[in-house]
Amino acid sequence: MRNAAPDRRQGHVFGACDKVGLFGRFRDRGMWSAAILAGGRARRLGGRNKAALHIGSSAILERQLTLLRPLIDRILIVADDAAPFRAFDVPVVGDLKPRTGALGGLYTAIQAAATSRTLVLACDLPFLTTPFLSRLMAEAPLADVVLPHSADGFQPLCAAYSARAGEVFGARLEAGVRKVTDAIFGTDGLIVRELTSSELAPYDPHGTLFFNVNTPEDYARAVGLEAGLDE
Repeated sequence: MRNAAPDRRQGHVFGACDKVGLFGRFRDRGMWSAAILAGGRARRLGGRNKAALHIGSSAILERQLTLLRPLIDRILIVADDAAPFRAFDVPVVGDLKPRTGALGGLYTAIQAAATSRTLVLACDLPFLTTPFLSRLMAEAPLADVVLPHSADGFQPLCAAYSARAGEVFGARLEAGVRKVTDAIFGTDGLIVRELTSSELAPYDPHGTLFFNVNTPEDYARAVGLEAGLDE
């Protein structure tokens, strides 16, 4: 059973005035880390490093770092091989629980961050925006997980997590759970704030916010989308 936000109204965790005050309080930079998950093998891309793929003039990782650095001081990358990321001057941590998939990556990100809140991004999302990431952070004070729910489903690899969520994920991994949404919703006590598709719409006018690059076709499309957005 998923826990509802305190006022029980889907899509309205707190009022606009309250949100401004809470956002200011939780923008204490020392309370936040960001973690970019880059540990996948990218088999459908022939093993290429997704984070290093260029969309327009910048690699996807560079685009993400440009968004994150004004918001968060502590940024890390979760990957087993640090070599491809040396040029980015960002700490790289290896999986604490190898071969446990995305859930293991999330667990590693939150544990390695060692802060109250962790903003987690997959490395293959080239079209994220600062306003959207700021919204994730703004919703975090009253939840263990701030989870976007787009028209394509839940987006747990572009979400905000509390330190407590990391502890729960560790226990779920030990119990054999591997699916991220099972770990999130299969645990009583985690407070989950879903951002609905209607709430996401103002941040996604072109329908590209959660576009991810998994295949050569995706990459070609992303390059084309970027060219179109720049026109």
